[in-house]
Amino acid sequence: MNAKIQQQRYGSSRDGQPLLHFILRNANGMTVELTSYGARIVSIQAPDMHGDFAEVVLGYDTLAAYESDPFYLGCTVGRYANRIARGQFSLNGETYILQANDGKNCLHGGFDGLHRVTWQALARQGADLARVEFHHTSPAGSGGFPGKLELRVIYSLDDHNALKMEYVARPDRDTVINLTNHAYFNLSGDPASDILQHELQLFAEHFTPIDADLIPTGEIRRVDGTAFDFRQLTAIGARIDREDAQLQLAGGYDHNWVLNHPAGTLGLAARVVEPGSGRQLEIFTTQPGIQFYSGNMLDEAIRGKNDIPLTKRHGLCLETQHFPDSPNHPKFPSTVIRAGEVYSQQSVYQFSVLK
Repeated sequence: MNAKIQQQRYGSSRDGQPLLHFILRNANGMTVELTSYGARIVSIQAPDMHGDFAEVVLGYDTLAAYESDPFYLGCTVGRYANRIARGQFSLNGETYILQANDGKNCLHGGFDGLHRVTWQALARQGADLARVEFHHTSPAGSGGFPGKLELRVIYSLDDHNALKMEYVARPDRDTVINLTNHAYFNLSGDPASDILQHELQLFAEHFTPIDADLIPTGEIRRVDGTAFDFRQLTAIGARIDREDAQLQLAGGYDHNWVLNHPAGTLGLAARVVEPGSGRQLEIFTTQPGIQFYSGNMLDEAIRGKNDIPLTKRHGLCLETQHFPDSPNHPKFPSTVIRAGEVYSQQSVYQFSVLK
């Protein structure tokens, strides 16, 4: 059996619930570490062009640091990933008031989002696959969202260095759902270095501009001739400090791109290359959008693993998702899931090295 899983206790949450820690290891020596607190990724060790392994995601050394984490490092976010304007939306003629944890807006499900949940977990391993399935029942009204929600988040690592994430949810009332993972990548293997030399390709012809609160305006704009054109591999730092109104609003990139492939089919969304190490990450998803965030709000006053500061632009996020604030934009793809229907999305993070 090539793929293996190691399971151990990870202490207890602040409310006294026991937590689990999982190490998934494939035949190539790549490892992915997960915890049931926030159904989150806490480590990914991936090889460079010389076969040397290093950490490629930001994280912390202790559970206490994750419990006070302001950056959502590696966690599952929801019930609604990203922002909902003014912390409210209407559905079936009723207005729902959410937790406003980002100024007047709701971000990543509010104060009681899924990132703060202790998930139940079940580990399985096969001949070429290591898999952990996290379960949680989000009670009716949690965070202000309608209905009870049965949730599953499934991580699997295969012997081709592909990390797959599957999201399944079933509500008992009509509701809105948008789930993703919030890992911060630094493919250099050195979290003390920035990500500006990473090269990014996004398979998207359009993006959704934002206002001063980082909420989409409703416009779907072509990327042609803008700092948001990543249709070809481009260094992240090449245009990030341009005098561009959209970049200045976010302090860099923190925008949603409209993916080219049909929603619901697994298509290539993004490619990231770190030239120094030769590491490459390709992201496939069934989702209609991807949020590229250049780590603009990371703060060196907060320490990550090995006491290294979590400095601005030292990690990047590529969050596969529906568009931010979709419940308030009828022209955006709908995030409404009806009672009894099944929400199902998947994303694959394929690690490799340049030839």
